[in-house]
Amino acid sequence: MAIETIHRPGALKQTNKTHKHGKHASKRELERVAKGKVNLKTLTRRPNRQQSRDERRQQANQLRKNKRQEAIALKRAIGGALTAPFLTCVLPLNDMIDPNSAMAILEGCDPEATVMKISDRVRYMNVPRFRQRFSFVIPETGHGRELNVLDALKVCDSVILLLTAVAGETDEVIDKAGAKVLNMALTQGLPTPMVCLMDMESINPKKRSQVKTNIQKAVSTVLPDEKVMQLDKLTDALNLLRRIGGQKRKVTHNRCNRPHMLGERVEYVPSAPEPGQSERPTGTLKVTGFVRGVPLSVNQLVHIPGLGEFQLESVAFPTDPYRMRKLEDGEMSSEEQKPPLVADPDQQTSLQRENVPDAMDAEQTWPTEDEIAASRAENQKKLIKRVPKGMSDYQASWIPDIEEQDEDQDDDDDDDDDDDEQYMSCESDTESKVGGKDGETDDDGQQFDEISVSEEISADRYDKEMDLEEERSTLAKIQAAKVDEIFPDEIDTPADRPARERFIKYRGLESFRTSPWDVKENLPFDYARIYQFQNFDHTKRRILREAQQKEGDDVVMPGWYARLHVKNVPQDLWNAFTSAGNGERLIVYGMLPHEQQMSVMNVCLKRTQNSTIPIQSKERLIVQCGYRRFIVNPIYSQHTNGDKHKYERFFRPGMAVVATFFAPIQFPPAPILCFRENPDTSLSMVASGSLLACNPDRVVLKRVVLSGHPYKINRKSATIRYMFFNPDDVAYFKPCKLRTKLGRVGHIRESLGTHGHMKCVFDAQLKSHDTVLLYLYKRVFPKWTYEDCVVSCRDGEGEGGESSASSVVPKGERSVTFNAKVEMMQE
Repeated sequence: MAIETIHRPGALKQTNKTHKHGKHASKRELERVAKGKVNLKTLTRRPNRQQSRDERRQQANQLRKNKRQEAIALKRAIGGALTAPFLTCVLPLNDMIDPNSAMAILEGCDPEATVMKISDRVRYMNVPRFRQRFSFVIPETGHGRELNVLDALKVCDSVILLLTAVAGETDEVIDKAGAKVLNMALTQGLPTPMVCLMDMESINPKKRSQVKTNIQKAVSTVLPDEKVMQLDKLTDALNLLRRIGGQKRKVTHNRCNRPHMLGERVEYVPSAPEPGQSERPTGTLKVTGFVRGVPLSVNQLVHIPGLGEFQLESVAFPTDPYRMRKLEDGEMSSEEQKPPLVADPDQQTSLQRENVPDAMDAEQTWPTEDEIAASRAENQKKLIKRVPKGMSDYQASWIPDIEEQDEDQDDDDDDDDDDDEQYMSCESDTESKVGGKDGETDDDGQQFDEISVSEEISADRYDKEMDLEEERSTLAKIQAAKVDEIFPDEIDTPADRPARERFIKYRGLESFRTSPWDVKENLPFDYARIYQFQNFDHTKRRILREAQQKEGDDVVMPGWYARLHVKNVPQDLWNAFTSAGNGERLIVYGMLPHEQQMSVMNVCLKRTQNSTIPIQSKERLIVQCGYRRFIVNPIYSQHTNGDKHKYERFFRPGMAVVATFFAPIQFPPAPILCFRENPDTSLSMVASGSLLACNPDRVVLKRVVLSGHPYKINRKSATIRYMFFNPDDVAYFKPCKLRTKLGRVGHIRESLGTHGHMKCVFDAQLKSHDTVLLYLYKRVFPKWTYEDCVVSCRDGEGEGGESSASSVVPKGERSVTFNAKVEMMQE
């Protein structure tokens, strides 16, 4: 009989490893710890359960259906019987092309089509076959007409680029003027393009395929996604109209976010002068056309390029003369049934552009008589005379007195001296390089007399057309930009003036990235005249959303045919506008809230490829920002992250900088084009970019680098000279940190002697060829130099097809700068 025993495991019993859950608890462990309790957030959260296959398929079908409906609604928004017609720009890219010949082919493609010619450059076309309406605009092209083309492309839905097959046999498919206009249009934002090839029938049939291939290659370099269409037959024109009406259009946000109108009929009615009125005579401007974009309110402001900003008096709704279905006798159109809209003076937006600061807002106590006398003595201007050496007192008495500038203007001049120190020193070097005299000799001392008469005459004519002063200044600017690129921000310490007085407005920073800088410290008086948002991005999103969803009894919806009554248009300004040839067709933009008020604009710019001359900071530029065009003197800074940005003295080719200037508020996105005025009053595009934000709190710091050289080098200390020239300056700048070009960091310990030598300590031993640097910073602000371009810039013709600038509004008086506070715009 077996004896039952109990197995007792010994020391060699096998023990299996437990399951490793990782560093987190398992679901079973969490449930055990919770003991049935459920978190409130987990209980109210939407269950994220796995969808079944049918549910996923149904959700995908619903999303696809919504996108298809949005695309269909976007296509039906224009071109229909009750909406605004398709607005298309016809733009030839070669001087050999006549756009009227292309329009003749389009007009004859359908015998049932109705063509109405408003003028030589505006035509309407109704095609019953497609149940669509088309409008064609032919802008003026040629030398000096580039800005007119840009203005027309801003409001068009699509553009037809015309090419000729005759030019395809040569290498120049797009001529110089056409390439320049196309480059500007691409920078500004080209509408939906269509490339059409004409005169293909005049080419030898054996060469047509090769010519078309060459043109397609030339177009692909600029527009890689576009296929060249032929426009010689009526069937080609019908296919083009079908493509205009059914293609997917590019969305230009700057145009779609604002109401706009291309005025096809313009009438100016002078207002009757009131008895005893001595003000500027004004009148009412009546502009008729289709409203596009977003709804337009009769109480909002409008902007007319070349004229300015105005208020609306009323909006009338005449009968649409381009209807596809003619009205029967006695039948009233839907437009005639709409009552006219009249602006409400209580709800109408004000034209006030600047804030009116209170000069006594910062005053807390009445100054004493001694303080008033001291202030008068400081503000009193001195009369000085500059007498040539060797002139007697009697001769000097005939020299007129020269008025000395104020202290604040002297400070601005000191700032300009920092920028122009190297620039002015380079002008003397250019005397021997530019503008040589006649009869120059070669190395052997022989004159160049062996020149033909024709070559000598052509050389004299070329010299007469050359501006030697402009040549010298441009060469000096290029040399100064090269010196600033090699030695950035380095200037020589003045030996005749204490450095603590010369750089009294500068300060040292422990770290440019992390050191604090108060954005409201020592603001100029111009900052009290502008407006600022508490949250610009939030306000932009809210205003754009409200513009899309605007409704009410005082609103004109997109697609309506309306007549805008713009009031208080100056009569002399309108006469100057029409004398320049702009009265036949103009563009009206509806302005969003706050866009008439001044602020500090920050735009990101990049130099164009064909521009090689550096642009100096505070140089005069003509800027096209969205639908506006104005003249400013911007300052440039680096496009970097952080709360402080380094000031750039020159805007060199290939750089990307941020330009800061005073201008009216505009909400992004908005394209930026910068033009520079040439000596012959022509314009050339030098930079392009986009609008960043309207932020007066952007801190732009101007850096000054003082350099010194090692005189005696020890293990961790060195004697530095040539940075200062007296011991007081050494003691004044002792708290500032020193850096070297090879990466050493140190500080000033003490002054040695009376000639500016100083003993400095570094983190490692210096090299003999190293240079010691002292970085000083000062905040700079843009100058109030804003000028409106009140007349369209198209009058002159410049060399190379540049546009030319016309008259502008006179500049306002500059105010003296002092501490002021910024008015915060409450949302």
